Amino acid sequence: MKIKIGPSAYYLPEKKEGNEGLKKDNPGWDMSKILEKTGVAIRSIAGPKQTALDLALKAGNKLFQDTCKEDIDLIILVTQSPDYVLPTSACILQNQLGLSKKCMAFDINLGCSGFVYALSVVGSLIESGAATKGLILCSDTYTKYIDKNDRTCRPLFSDGASATLLVGSDLDDIGPFVFGTDGGGYKKLIVREGGAREPDISTDSCYGSLEMHGAYIFLFTLNTVPASINELLGKSKLTIEDIDLFVFHQASKLVLENIMRIMSLDQNKVFINLENVGNTVSASIPIALKDAEMQGKLRDGDKVVLVGFGVGLSWGATLITWRKV
Repeated sequence: MKIKIGPSAYYLPEKKEGNEGLKKDNPGWDMSKILEKTGVAIRSIAGPKQTALDLALKAGNKLFQDTCKEDIDLIILVTQSPDYVLPTSACILQNQLGLSKKCMAFDINLGCSGFVYALSVVGSLIESGAATKGLILCSDTYTKYIDKNDRTCRPLFSDGASATLLVGSDLDDIGPFVFGTDGGGYKKLIVREGGAREPDISTDSCYGSLEMHGAYIFLFTLNTVPASINELLGKSKLTIEDIDLFVFHQASKLVLENIMRIMSLDQNKVFINLENVGNTVSASIPIALKDAEMQGKLRDGDKVVLVGFGVGLSWGATLITWRKV
């Protein structure tokens, strides 16, 4: 696609939770094993009245401190933590961010693969002439869905939001893409309550409870991600050696290490920022990209593979050529 990733920014809530906080609520947990498996030492927690829309607004405003917003005519919010059943949160953000009323705005209800899907959608709309400059916001507040004693989910997830601009390019800087879905596994990563099918919420919280079958999701990931990378490389007529950096959805240290093992990836070519960020769901890939840029891990012209995978169950992979902004 003749589009490129432009300036980006992200926002993490001020409230932080270290592993000592987990220990306080769960004195029987072995913190050394949790850190070893998850790779997460610090999580960011949205406030009681702070929503995914609020986080996205902060990420967007942070981006616009140094970036012009006048020409944006497309805004997409990737979230599974919407403020309302309706209207779509992207419409509210169009107004709150001060974007043009000629702006196309809609949400994408996806989690960990959502950023890759949004890249494809924005790219298609720009290439078709329907849009000229697109803003992708990714924001989730999964911690609101997690029981404090849930040993599978609580050590992993963190709240956060990203804002990424996409503009047209003279070069094919994004793509090809590989997508996939296995809806047969939808119950393996789910918030059952609070929707139309199961409206009654049985927990003390006003939110439904996140359920994740960790072993199933782990095997799903190891079955789909390596195959997706190989398919993407085949489409691109490239080899693993041609790739300068791999940026995966930051699922967990255990997951990423096993992907690296199966694919025989050089650990210096895999970017991981779990320790101080955690798993921020839809925002994890763009946050990791921004961190990689800030740490000097990305050079102009680098070939970068992005892979998202998770809730749905769904996955998406793409190749980007990094351009210095």
